[in-house]
Amino acid sequence: MKTGTKNALIISAVVLLAALPLLLVNGEFGGADGAAEEMIATLSPSYEPWFTPLVEPPAETESMLFALQAALGAGFIGYVIGLFKGRASKTKTQ
Repeated sequence: MKTGTKNALIISAVVLLAALPLLLVNGEFGGADGAAEEMIATLSPSYEPWFTPLVEPPAETESMLFALQAALGAGFIGYVIGLFKGRASKTKTQ
C-alpha cells in the first residue's frame, strides 16, 4: 500500500472516530464537576465546600485555557519524542 493512501486512510479513521460520538449522542454533555456535585449532594446534603475559587472565569475562557493546556502538553510530548528519536538516530550513525 502506498504511503499516501495509508495516510489518507489513517486521517479518515481519525476524523470518523472524532465525529461519530458527536453525531450519535442523544444526551447532553455534562462535566465531571457537575456530576460530582450532584453525587455529593445526594450522599451528604449537609456538605459545604471547603473554599470557593478566587477567580471564576467565564465558560469561554475556561475552554480556551483548557485548550491551551492541551496544546502545551501535546507540544511537550512531541518535543520529548523528537528528542529521543534524534538521539537514537545519532547513536546509530556513530
